[in-house]
Amino acid sequence: MRCSEPPVPAVTHRSPRARGPSGRDGGYVTAETALVVPTLVLLLGVLLWGTGAAVTALQCTDAARAAARAAARGEPEETVRRTALALAPPGAEVSGEREETLHRVRVTARTPAAGPLPALSVSTEAVAHVEP
Repeated sequence: MRCSEPPVPAVTHRSPRARGPSGRDGGYVTAETALVVPTLVLLLGVLLWGTGAAVTALQCTDAARAAARAAARGEPEETVRRTALALAPPGAEVSGEREETLHRVRVTARTPAAGPLPALSVSTEAVAHVEP
């Protein structure tokens, strides 16, 4: 006699990553997104704020150099000031002095504020020898 065994049902194995809507990790993607997106937005804000501060510093440096060269050429003080203000960021302050054979020009400006990130004061100085 033959003994007939009942058929064994086929077992399918699912990948641990291929979970359906009834899987054990339901909601984790939403929670992770809720944490990651604000962090990325904050990081982008800080990067833009830092870039604005760097641009302000470069503008102040360019303005101070151009004004120091104009002073070294013997340009009038008002021309030196206008030269610096033309290249400096809005609201910048320009000061200059002469020490024997040197002209010093200092340009000071405030960086843009970005929400809770404060505006910083940036100051650069350029020095040029008096031309003969």
